[in-house]
Parts: sequence; C-alpha cells; structure tokens
Amino acid sequence: MKITYKLLAGLLTFLVLQTNIAFSQDSKEEAQQPPVVVVTKVHQNYDYTEGTMKDWFALEKEYFDKVTSKNEYIIWSNVLLHMFTDDASEVLFVRASKDWCDIEKASERDNELAKEAWPDQEQRSEFFSKQAKYYTTQHSDEIYQALEGGKFMDDAQISDEPIVYYVQVSHLAFPEDSEPGEIQKLRKEYLENVIYKNSYIKGYYPYRHLYGADSRDFLEVYAVKSFGDVEKALDEMGKLSKEHWPDDEARKEFYTKYNKYFTGWHADYIYSNVPELRK
Repeated sequence: MKITYKLLAGLLTFLVLQTNIAFSQDSKEEAQQPPVVVVTKVHQNYDYTEGTMKDWFALEKEYFDKVTSKNEYIIWSNVLLHMFTDDASEVLFVRASKDWCDIEKASERDNELAKEAWPDQEQRSEFFSKQAKYYTTQHSDEIYQALEGGKFMDDAQISDEPIVYYVQVSHLAFPEDSEPGEIQKLRKEYLENVIYKNSYIKGYYPYRHLYGADSRDFLEVYAVKSFGDVEKALDEMGKLSKEHWPDDEARKEFYTKYNKYFTGWHADYIYSNVPELRK
C-alpha cells in the first residue's frame, strides 16, 4: 500500500482540488484543515468457531492500548460493527490523520509500536496470527476527505455506551447551470436550520471521496444515542424543514436547487461502535 500511496499522491492532490470545490468553505483562512479518514472494511471469519467475542475484544483491546492509542499520527479512530447493513460480517476500522503524508507515517509508526510492544519476533507473529483468525482474507480500503460543516460531539456526550452511527452515502452531481457559491450557501442554510437544531443528532460528519471505488461518493455520518433515535432524528429533520420553510413552494424551491447537486441515488447503513476501542 505504501507504493500505491506514493504513486497516487500527486494525482489525488489534483483530484481533491478539482472535486472539493463544491463543498469548500468560503473563507480561505483555516486554522486547521479537516482530516483525511481511512476506512478499512474487514469481515468476520464465521468458520473460526473456537473464538469468542470476548477473546476477539481482548486481542483488539491489547492492540489498541499498545499501538493505536500511542500512534501520534492517528488523530482519532473508531471500530464499527454491523447493526443494519447488507452484510452482518463487516467490521469497519476507521482512522483519521492530518493529511495524506500522515497516513503513511501512521502505518510506519504502527510497525514501530508493534515491535516495541512485542519485541520478540515469534511472540509478535503469534499475536498477529491469533488476531487474524477472526477475519477472512477479504478487505477493502476507502479514503475520504472530511469536510467543513460538521457538528461535533463534546466530551459530555461521549459515554461508555456504544454510539449508533447512521451513514448515508449519496452520489454527487455537477450541474452545468450551477452558480458560483450556490451550493455553499444552500448547505449553510440547510445545516444551520435542519441539522444543527436537531437535538437527536449528537454528531454530524460530512465526507467526500478521496480514494476508492466511486469518485462521486458523498458521506453524511449522523451520531445518535440509540437505534430508535435514528427514526426520531429523521422525523425531526422533516419538522425542522417545515419550520424553516413553512411555505410549501419555498421549501420545494430550496430542495429543487439543493438536490440538483446530487444524482438522487443513495444508500443507508447503521453501525454501532466499540467504546473501549475509540480514540
């Protein structure tokens, strides 16, 4: 993967500059660039019947404590388990780094920390062999650019209980009749009046494609307290929308303008995280 990163780095920088225009913020002065997020999807090995969830957790917690939590190039990380998706076996390992270069540095640092944690090569190999038994050989990697406009959870909202993440993936469109700054203005109005005011949405995180299968991907990740709050959050979005645009025609006009920046296709996924493996 390291070689791939180096070969693609120049091209991806160009693509980000070209495709990130639609959702970039108006101000050119940024205290900190949004991070780059790597999502690695692996699959549980159902053929490994000797293992238990408790044993799996013990191994992952040991690795988290000795490697992930100590890796200074990983800003934050999360482990998500299937809750309502089309594949019950999937497990997502999500890691954020400052930029593309830090993704490579994080990978190199992982190796260094692993050698420090298990200096004996045989013990290190034994640990990773045990860990690997819980997964099939199939995995995929997607890399996303975090975007401006997030609603971030504060420390008081983060507890020892799992957080439920509702993920909606849409496909971006690039209309020829778009006006400069139109989508930024529309997004700002929508976020301030529908997302930020929604008490059921504890966190909101928008991302767009950087490296992966579909360059049109636009992800919106909603963090809520429970599975039941997903439906409540969606209902509240409808209510807040009507409150802000009480006139049916005005509301229709807004969404007609807004939706022209999307193809109309979308997919929905719901995951829960493992709190002890969250950085």
